[in-house]
Amino acid sequence: MKWKFTLHGKIPKLNKPILIEGLPGIGNVGKVVVDFLIDDLKAVKLYDVFSYSFPHTVFVNEKDLVELPTIEIYYKKFNAPKKNDLLFIAGDIQPIDEESSYLFCEEVLNLFVKFKGKEIITIGGIGLQDVPKTPKVYCTGNSKEIVNKYVKGTKATDKIYGIVGPIIGVSGLLVGLAGKRKILGIAMLAETIGHPMYLGVKGAREIMKILQQKLGLKIHLNELDKEIKGLEKEMIKTTKELSDVSKDIAIKKLKRKFKEEVSYIG
Repeated sequence: MKWKFTLHGKIPKLNKPILIEGLPGIGNVGKVVVDFLIDDLKAVKLYDVFSYSFPHTVFVNEKDLVELPTIEIYYKKFNAPKKNDLLFIAGDIQPIDEESSYLFCEEVLNLFVKFKGKEIITIGGIGLQDVPKTPKVYCTGNSKEIVNKYVKGTKATDKIYGIVGPIIGVSGLLVGLAGKRKILGIAMLAETIGHPMYLGVKGAREIMKILQQKLGLKIHLNELDKEIKGLEKEMIKTTKELSDVSKDIAIKKLKRKFKEEVSYIG
């Protein structure tokens, strides 16, 4: 068994759904966005996903008990003829190696095709050396058509070549493999700190503003603003102290691999 999708309830009939992926990554931008949207839109859980390709670890919860890592799929149905319903991929972790990442993405795409899905949006971060005051959002995708759709009329930019290196993990692969199936896919990447302890809430907010505008979502961004103020005070000092060490190590590794100067960790 590589991947097990356990259904919750009945399979809904969705109207040309758009899939939004937000698994942990640089600055956890994608996770912040998708977790917030699931909560704010009151999305319904559709599948639990399990695999022996998950990291060999467990988490300790607030009850001081262990929990296995999870990936979950949710849906939001709007019951409006001209409005796309939504699917969300959320979770604690990503597949740990190249083969499992490819297999997971193919399983997700198989499921998406069954729902007659229209577009895929993946969300991630671009790791900077310092905390960005106003994070920029960069977009790339598997066609100019979908990139133009989400960049036009927003503050996002498609001038990404030379800014970000390889997009590693599900956020990149899902868009690339979707292209092989003629499914439109876009990756939205917000500037953040390239440290696993940092939460890129500001970057997440910039991406949600774009999603709100382009998908016609009614979300309560003021709630996220409250989180930003609280998290910034707690996180920035710790991030500055820890990021120096991790940044130097990461940049040295990339320099050895690509034999060139690296200032962004994509």
